[in-house]
Amino acid sequence: MSAPLSKTFFLFAFTAAFFIFSCTSPQGNFDLEMEEIPLDYAEGFKVFQGEGFKFIEVSKAFPGSHEPFRYLIIEEKEIDTPQGNFDAVITLPIEKVILTSTTHVPHLDYLGQSELLVGFPNLDLISSKKVRDLIAQNSVMDLGRGAQTNFELAVDLEPDWIMISTLGDDLRSLDLFKKAGIPAPINGEYMEQHPLGRAEWIKFTGALLGGWEKADSIFEEIKSAYLNAAEQVHARGNNEPTVISGVMYNDIWYAPGADSWGAQLLKAAGGDYVFKGHPGTGSLQLSYEYVLDKAQNASIWIGAADHKNLFEMGQADPRYKYFEAFQDGQVYTYTLKKGPTGGIEYFELGYLRPDMILKDLIKILHPDQLPEYSPYFYTRLDEK
Repeated sequence: MSAPLSKTFFLFAFTAAFFIFSCTSPQGNFDLEMEEIPLDYAEGFKVFQGEGFKFIEVSKAFPGSHEPFRYLIIEEKEIDTPQGNFDAVITLPIEKVILTSTTHVPHLDYLGQSELLVGFPNLDLISSKKVRDLIAQNSVMDLGRGAQTNFELAVDLEPDWIMISTLGDDLRSLDLFKKAGIPAPINGEYMEQHPLGRAEWIKFTGALLGGWEKADSIFEEIKSAYLNAAEQVHARGNNEPTVISGVMYNDIWYAPGADSWGAQLLKAAGGDYVFKGHPGTGSLQLSYEYVLDKAQNASIWIGAADHKNLFEMGQADPRYKYFEAFQDGQVYTYTLKKGPTGGIEYFELGYLRPDMILKDLIKILHPDQLPEYSPYFYTRLDEK
């Protein structure tokens, strides 16, 4: 599938060892002796270490309750293969993989494994320079797009695994991959609402590639940068400018709920989100009249879709012009960086690098806080 949809928002010290703590065994009957590797923020998966293998349990792959998905990763060949009812068994080393969401692409880049990618649906969406170079060399197969994604072609590529994102129609092909003997681990990163929770899913990919230590190191650097930036903002006790977010679609105003990933980033950046009293992790659906009443005088507008300038935005819906942020030219969109074929880098790199998004927002909300910093994802819309 393409990059996950978002109507608003949407490094590295080597760690020589990681701490393993005893815990209860994962659900189900398994012939496994192992201990849990604790995660910091991610809640949708767990990782257990055994002698020569890892075991991953994904408990939040998509909304609603479901049985956990369980994956066994054989790290050493000379071991007795653990027995159990696994959704997939993956044997290292890995030589070929297929991804189905642009948010997975940076994982390969940061782990130094970009060349493993052999297939992806709709290559035009990818912005990564490393992967675009591989595409130019015809090393990555275009698997189609949307409902036309050719999963039979994916099977023909014989990958060691194909990473599934449940935001699209990928689940319908699980049986196909299972019959073909291709492991299809499900990445549920978008279910995480804490920005660092989504970023921590690089450990999921790291485990599947045999690069756990490197993934752990990368995440630690991202976590440190994020927490340091957030701490500096709140330590200064800056005033919190009021922030509106979202845009109109078919007379409905969509904006992130107060508990969502996007709203948490705004809060961490020291913004006073006008919809903070509306709980929810998904998109709010509000009437224009209600939004105008609540947010007409908000000073900054964050996440105004992919408009090129204020004139175009006003033409798309003249009602935008009644907001003070629009009148003052304080409207920001996340489309500063685009790949050569039009992919928006925010939707590719943003999940992994919330620290960069956070710094962008701090720069917008509190310009004096980061005097030498230039936003990476966000840009202010000019009049024309």
